[in-house]
Amino acid sequence: MDLKEVMAINLRRSRHVKKMTQEELADRAGLSVRYVGAIERADVSASVTVLGRIAKALGVEATDLIKRTTVHSHRER
Repeated sequence: MDLKEVMAINLRRSRHVKKMTQEELADRAGLSVRYVGAIERADVSASVTVLGRIAKALGVEATDLIKRTTVHSHRER
């Protein structure tokens, strides 16, 4: 999974946790709804500046949006 997909998943999850629509997020971040949707679908890569604006609008750290979650199997040591 590339970083664009990781951000898409984390962004959508964070937005849902905050019970925020794409429209509300776009408004708070000063972005278009179409652009927010494209980021959530991993159709486009967001710049670092946009990442920061989205994180601020969501009230999360920018690193939370690009952090890969790892699933540890029982065979890993």
